[in-house]
Amino acid sequence: MIKIYSPATIGNISVGFDTLGLAISPLDNSNLGDTIEIKKYKNFKIKNIGKFSKQLPKKFTKNIIWQCWKYFCKKIKKNISVLITLEKNIPIGSGLGSSACSISSSLVAMNVFCNNPLSNIELLKLMGKLEGKISGNVHYDNVAPCFLGGLQIILNKKNIISQNIPFFKNWIWIVAWPGTKTSTLQARKILPKKYKLKTCVEHSRNLSGFIHSSYSMQQKLASKFIKDLIAEPYRMKYIPNFIEIKKTIEKMGAIGFGISGSGPTIFSICKNITISKKISQWLTKNYLKKKEGFVKICKVNNKGTTIIG
Repeated sequence: MIKIYSPATIGNISVGFDTLGLAISPLDNSNLGDTIEIKKYKNFKIKNIGKFSKQLPKKFTKNIIWQCWKYFCKKIKKNISVLITLEKNIPIGSGLGSSACSISSSLVAMNVFCNNPLSNIELLKLMGKLEGKISGNVHYDNVAPCFLGGLQIILNKKNIISQNIPFFKNWIWIVAWPGTKTSTLQARKILPKKYKLKTCVEHSRNLSGFIHSSYSMQQKLASKFIKDLIAEPYRMKYIPNFIEIKKTIEKMGAIGFGISGSGPTIFSICKNITISKKISQWLTKNYLKKKEGFVKICKVNNKGTTIIG
């Protein structure tokens, strides 16, 4: 029996649409990730448990785990008879990399179970392909940090899919999921097919500025570049009172704020735990729409997908 854990992620981080992704873990050690348990069985079977398991499709062929099993077996040219138990602790359609968690944990579990026939680059490419099945196109800004940990920049040049970039260890990341759902596919469809030259130039300046600031460890400068000119202007209409919330959070002392992935989860960045707690309390009172919703104060998860048993 093998047990694998994969953490939640913040995709895009505002400035890096489809280019930046960050793995996170709550400071209170609460579970914000998916766990896969795999063991030999008479045939292939999926069992779903966990806080958000009821959100999963009842038909097992609609479950992303089945897709992972099918593509993995095709890749290694062998069917494996296993029982896979998915402990689902990230809500689907939340903007926290729910599908990436399931994909990463299950593929790593299958690979370890079969004595690692696939390399990390082969696994990552397979993860990106499966993400594309859900969102409509191949992208790595959730699966790369989920699999590898830390802050990842997506390069996607031949066999160099992504690489770690430095992150500020004192930055505290707050994520708030209101309890509602956003379709990644629909969130991508609302984006324009063309952007103005001025927007493209400014976006390039912000992204390159953020990367430069990260490598040169200039925190204040890095925070100035966390702006989303690509997705936020179009996606914020799905988040009620987004502008007002953003202004309030920034006035409270956040150095960064944005939509996590496709939303509806929002994130903010602080350097002070006292301010982080105040923002967390405000978001809990003013942003959550359903009882399932939550606010988590997090740190960067530098390990990614790991064997835990």
